[in-house]
Amino acid sequence: MQSLLELRHLKTLLAIRDAGSLTRAAERLHLTQSALSHQIRLLEEHYGLPLFVRKQPLKLSPAGDKLVQLAEDVLPRVAASERDIAKLREGEAGSLRIAVECHTCFDWLMPAMDTFRERWPEVELDIVSGFHADPVGLIFEDRADLAIVSEREIEARITHFPLFAYDMVALLARDHPLASKPLLDAADFADEMLITYPVPDDMLDLIRKVLRPAGVNPKRRTTELTVAMLQLVASRRGIAALPRWSVQPYLERGYIVAKPITAAGLTSELYAAVPQERASTAYLTEFVAITREVSLASLPGIQLIAD
Repeated sequence: MQSLLELRHLKTLLAIRDAGSLTRAAERLHLTQSALSHQIRLLEEHYGLPLFVRKQPLKLSPAGDKLVQLAEDVLPRVAASERDIAKLREGEAGSLRIAVECHTCFDWLMPAMDTFRERWPEVELDIVSGFHADPVGLIFEDRADLAIVSEREIEARITHFPLFAYDMVALLARDHPLASKPLLDAADFADEMLITYPVPDDMLDLIRKVLRPAGVNPKRRTTELTVAMLQLVASRRGIAALPRWSVQPYLERGYIVAKPITAAGLTSELYAAVPQERASTAYLTEFVAITREVSLASLPGIQLIAD
């Protein structure tokens, strides 16, 4: 039997297995659902067997399980070989100094950094100390090699790689009067104490995208620490807005409650900004890929952003 298997087919099978549905797998792979379904149909016609049991979530058939085992064996070896070739071409050593503008970045950045160190042990990996309102500026000052930012700004000297999108939710004490509402609108914040990180308003999506357009300007209180913010919320000292994934353990324990912000929801995004002349550097692009990979596997409710 002449095989028609390609690496893209193996990646597709893994994505469907991990996502549990064709729709979510297509989103991860930046394909249309029809294109993804076409791949699977061709493989099933070629082998004369179904690859999945059509239930929700999708389950692998014995034939599909064989191909996924092959994917789990082959794809990491291909990636390792390409990484070794890149090291031969560019050298193994280098520096990757990371600057961040978000207080919650460290929660998901550390696992990605751990994985990166295993694959690129010779690259000097570091986080630029402190919170930075303008991390891209540190790149221009040669104090950082990569910046984690929440917006893709128009700057010819910078290339932005999309990382992921996530839901921002309003956080309230369990006995707060607003906790009985299905969602919060801008007007619900007007008479509340809003607890935020001590950053400019333009860096707070709740204010920039929801409150300011509605002319709502609540009283403010700031804190550097996420856990302090949650303690203040639980004590009825105010309400806050944070990524759902960053507070999921507290929600599961019933420490606080979360509500969607507006009927459409409030979605935020993160990007990796790198100097344009270094955008094709192998270890930089792999750090971005690792960050997306690790975050998707470990952070609940995030979605990858199309390039």
